[in-house]
Amino acid sequence: MRLLHTSDWHLGRSFHRVSLLQAQRDFLGHLVETVRDHRVDAVLIAGDVYDRAVPPLSAVELFDEALHRLAELGVPAVLISGNHDSARRLGVGAGLMARAGIHLRTDPAGCGTPVLLPDEHGHVAVYGLPYLEPALVRQQLRAPRGGHRAVLEAAMDRVRADLAARPAGTRSVVLAHAFVTGGAPSDSERDITVGGVASVPAEVFDGVDYVALGHLHGCQTLSERVRYSGSPLAYSFSEARHRKSMWLIDLGPGGDLTADRVDCPVPRPLARLRGRLETLLTDPALDVHHDSFVEATLTDPARPAEPMARLAARFPHVVHLVFEPERAPEAGGQSYARRLRGRTDHQIAADFVAHVRGQGPDDAERAVLGEALDAVRTAEAAEEVAR
Repeated sequence: MRLLHTSDWHLGRSFHRVSLLQAQRDFLGHLVETVRDHRVDAVLIAGDVYDRAVPPLSAVELFDEALHRLAELGVPAVLISGNHDSARRLGVGAGLMARAGIHLRTDPAGCGTPVLLPDEHGHVAVYGLPYLEPALVRQQLRAPRGGHRAVLEAAMDRVRADLAARPAGTRSVVLAHAFVTGGAPSDSERDITVGGVASVPAEVFDGVDYVALGHLHGCQTLSERVRYSGSPLAYSFSEARHRKSMWLIDLGPGGDLTADRVDCPVPRPLARLRGRLETLLTDPALDVHHDSFVEATLTDPARPAEPMARLAARFPHVVHLVFEPERAPEAGGQSYARRLRGRTDHQIAADFVAHVRGQGPDDAERAVLGEALDAVRTAEAAEEVAR
């Protein structure tokens, strides 16, 4: 069976306030062409279909158009909700859509109920694990404790129990939306840290033939059978070196597996330029970036006049400007935003305690901070569900 693994479409998202709707439309056209040209048997979409819980109408229409085109080809699709999606909204009409071969898996209660896809070697059981917010699903999944690992283990216990009751030789695929240990993040993923722990080990998914992951935006292989497809488009300059693609997975009898990458169209390359303004404006080696989205980091000792306008005259698609003077002011140090970059909420809170009283929190206090942050996250998630 030939499967196409994709994820993290983030329909409705812009790039530094520049609309990506046409680029997303082009990608979805490319996906449909890939399904047709490579004779794909099923499409796997591992979460974050939309960029936010209440997407703009243009994004919803684009998603609807893509699903219609897949249904017209007679190719089933299995998709799960990610942490950016509203699971309840995305799951509306799931029963009716399943009749057209579009299988929405947004309810944690359905983790152990697969979509069965037949071929000449038997069935492939495809299990969809939507993004699991630990505080919201722990009781439903009867996880023995909180945290991402515990709820994913509970969900996978249901998967393995169902698989064990099926005929010998049944092949298995799991879709999941999570941060798995060993994956490389970028700046454009939303933090899903709980209690200071962001990732789960790949061993959680042991026992299945292929794990189609979503959440991280870089295409990457954690093992032969555990892979991220990454996002089809770059959503931050930290993805400038990414090769955007999808996985074409051939799953043979006995779980034999081969994987190939299918490149996605690049609407506009990304360029991260650094130097003094006059150098960026005059260096002929930078001519190749005329049509790129440009992030310019200026190192001039003093802020030059009208830098954005002057850069735009040479690079029409400059969208982000950063100042890092070669001689930083003696007072002030790094900006507050830069000091926080790459740090989790838990680390920021612990640093604040240390700053205020001159001593960091002890283990008990760290646990209290973790519980408080989890409570806030739970309240926000519950508010989103209630919308």
